[in-house]
Amino acid sequence: MRRSRLRPGDSLRVGFVGLRSRKVRTVLSALGVAIGVATVVSVLGISRSSQDELLDQLDALGTNLLQVQAGQGLGLGGNTDLPDTAASQVRNIAPVEEVASVTSLDGPALRSSYADPNATGGISVKAAEPTLLDTVAGSVAEGRFLDDAVDDYPVAVLGAVTAERLGITAVDGQTSVWMNGRAWQVIGILEELPLASDLDRAVLVGYDAAATYLDADLAPSRLYIRTASSSVEQVADVLPAQANPEEPENVDVSRPSDALAAKAAAEDAFTSLFLGLGAVALLVGAVGTANVMVMSVLERRGEIGLRRALGATRRHVRGQFLAESLLLSLCGGIAGVLIGAAVTFGYAQAKGLHFVVPASAVGYGMLAAVGIGVLAGVYPATRAARLAPTEALRAA
Repeated sequence: MRRSRLRPGDSLRVGFVGLRSRKVRTVLSALGVAIGVATVVSVLGISRSSQDELLDQLDALGTNLLQVQAGQGLGLGGNTDLPDTAASQVRNIAPVEEVASVTSLDGPALRSSYADPNATGGISVKAAEPTLLDTVAGSVAEGRFLDDAVDDYPVAVLGAVTAERLGITAVDGQTSVWMNGRAWQVIGILEELPLASDLDRAVLVGYDAAATYLDADLAPSRLYIRTASSSVEQVADVLPAQANPEEPENVDVSRPSDALAAKAAAEDAFTSLFLGLGAVALLVGAVGTANVMVMSVLERRGEIGLRRALGATRRHVRGQFLAESLLLSLCGGIAGVLIGAAVTFGYAQAKGLHFVVPASAVGYGMLAAVGIGVLAGVYPATRAARLAPTEALRAA
């Protein structure tokens, strides 16, 4: 007797016919797999898109910016001050390229003709050097920044959040803010400063103008230092002694770019959480696929018995149902990859990010789909293969 042979391609064709004959059930089962795969792909895609944006931001802003401010005085119960000579002393460090000092001015009362006089909105007033904008890699959204030409005059530059809270959206030469009973003309509005977010909520004025019109103590409260990229750690080590030789222990040195790096790390934690949810969705899809295949075996016992009677072996029957399960999951996997990519694209467009779908996300999604197909089909295929021809035909 000639042995019956069924090639893998034949099993796939037979499996495809079985799925096509039950279209609604096939679509609903594939949808369960698609949702799980789409979750994995979109989570990895959105995470990678966001991280690429942060890395691009770090590359553009640089990781060689250091920040120096007065620390807590031992036993004084408050902040110490940086000496007046701190900025000039820091400039003597060879790898230092740019230094800009900022002084917080606690006295001035601020209001705008567009805002409630009693609502400060957490806005602070700071005296700043003209070199500040270049040092922190910032840019001006409207107007101009402080410079030597206007440092003596009562003019102000608003941080991005300050301008929003005061209702100022443009620089027209007629807009002013009031401080200590004097109008200060707004000459510029800054873009958001990722490496100096405290300046986003500030009104910046020149040092000479602060001394003339606000009678303020102009000892620097913070220094922004741009140094050679290869010497960041070395400069950070010597900054306390250079900025305040008498009390180096009362000087705090930080690296603002570390905050962006920490943000990227935090997004990794959220990615793991959402991947866990994706795994749950994949598990639900696997259970749904297995359930559909079991029901298919019960409903098609007559077909199984007839095929066995015509010479199909148990291996052939097992291969047919495994092929159906695999095809079902692959269809769901392909649909899930497309849905996940579409979700990532929509999110990237809405947030102004780069659209990135890592190859690993597509690979993991399709691998999960294949794994679901195999695992969900093993039991139903084995059960179908164990049916005796006579028993199957009798139950049909």
